[in-house]
Amino acid sequence: MKENILISTGGSGGHVVPAQTLYEHLKDEFNVFLTSDLRGSKFFENNKNFKIINVLPLTQNIFLLPWRVAIFFFSILKSFTYLKSKKIKTIISTGGYMSLPICISAKILNLKVILFEPNLVLGRSNLFFLNYCSSILCYSEEIRNFPIKFKRKIKLISPLLRKSVYLEKKDKNNFEKKIKILIIGGSQGADFFQKNLKETILKLSVKVELEVMHQTNDKNKENLKSFYEKNQIKYELFNFKKNLYKNMNEINFCITRAGASSLAELVQINLPFVAIPFPYAKDNHQYYNALYYKKLNCCWMIEQNSNISKDLFNLIYSFFENKNDLNEKINAMKKITYENSWNNINQKIIDCINEN
Repeated sequence: MKENILISTGGSGGHVVPAQTLYEHLKDEFNVFLTSDLRGSKFFENNKNFKIINVLPLTQNIFLLPWRVAIFFFSILKSFTYLKSKKIKTIISTGGYMSLPICISAKILNLKVILFEPNLVLGRSNLFFLNYCSSILCYSEEIRNFPIKFKRKIKLISPLLRKSVYLEKKDKNNFEKKIKILIIGGSQGADFFQKNLKETILKLSVKVELEVMHQTNDKNKENLKSFYEKNQIKYELFNFKKNLYKNMNEINFCITRAGASSLAELVQINLPFVAIPFPYAKDNHQYYNALYYKKLNCCWMIEQNSNISKDLFNLIYSFFENKNDLNEKINAMKKITYENSWNNINQKIIDCINEN
């Protein structure tokens, strides 16, 4: 009989994408259940094994705090009942405050807990549960804030990528006078990208034949649409694309935030990119995600500042005069992804679950 396991995830793309990938890795070997908060429910609405266990972050507003605490304890009770009813044996948590009720309930029930940390800075909820987990899946051993006494719990895996991503490597990059740029700012869209990259895009459009594929949110959609149409720049706006990687072969360059999943996909596909970390991310984890790949010579990194439009233009336009740096980045990505495969990662995850 197959073992019942649960994958607990939050509602942002950084949590959902790894959870979906873990589900694909494990669904044939185990009975896999999924839980997320309300934000994440839209990604799993067609999965009959999905359950909403909503968790609200605790607030500094003293008047709302008792209500939020009451909801939190109700979420623990709901999690406890759910784990018992489904006879769950193993929990895999992708982190975030929304995982706390599930992991607390799992500890009470003495269930096996496996954590997942894709970032180069240990998340706070993962830090809280390190003492109680059996292992933690990571992409590197060099994780900031990771207690030395728990290093033995790290199980190294290659980045979790959807199976079809492995088939989407770019054949070549024709970076000529006609280019297509992808701008991605996370599942919520990046306000800074939508307001501060216009100068770069406009200057490039004067120099080259430019097309832009731009991730946006609803509040900035009309403003961006007006900008591109006024300046006669070919464009496509999108909020969320489940299979965005399928567009990568037609993209020449990417401007991106530094979420772990986004960077891993770009590197695996060998698409040149510049990472602009979100400076207000918890514990500045996006900075260290980007720095990791920069040190491997796989990307460029520009910190968010008032000179960003000028810096971006100079970087991208330099490729038309000298492609050596561009080609070095592509070759570095090819080198580190050469041995990455779905089957290798699949076996490591299953071994981790089956380990006593």
